[in-house]
Amino acid sequence: MTTNEQNSPDTSQSLTAQVIEALPDWITHLIQLNSLIATRMGVVVTDFHCLHALQQDGPTTASALAERVGLTPGSASRMIDRLAAAGCVRRVPDPGSRRRIIIEPTDEGLDRINAYYAGLTARTREDLAAFNDDELHTLLRFVEVFRLSAIAEVRQLRSMP
Repeated sequence: MTTNEQNSPDTSQSLTAQVIEALPDWITHLIQLNSLIATRMGVVVTDFHCLHALQQDGPTTASALAERVGLTPGSASRMIDRLAAAGCVRRVPDPGSRRRIIIEPTDEGLDRINAYYAGLTARTREDLAAFNDDELHTLLRFVEVFRLSAIAEVRQLRSMP
């Protein structure tokens, strides 16, 4: 295929369609992986998402966690109770406010989640080694753009009656 054929509107539309068709299957497999890991950790998937949010964004309040994973405050409280019972998080006083409690991941919880993802992380590193820097920049741009699109879609759907 020549460069002109690769960049033609028809080819571009075809590749776009192929990417869009491939995404749901990829996402389904990631959901299955997260469900399996959550089960092995002794928590439910939403609890697992909470632990991931704490790992990515650091300690935060229960209300911020509830917002991040799409739960009501009562559901978030029960989620934090389950994660605390599983040894994955702890409640600590906020040094800036005597009345506020911060939820932080435990080293044990983070070690457990990292151990379960070690295989996927190793495979991903191996897979990405086949990509050059330009391709990696494109992949990173793709992930970031579609992460933001997913966030926007979640917000839009939550705002609908």
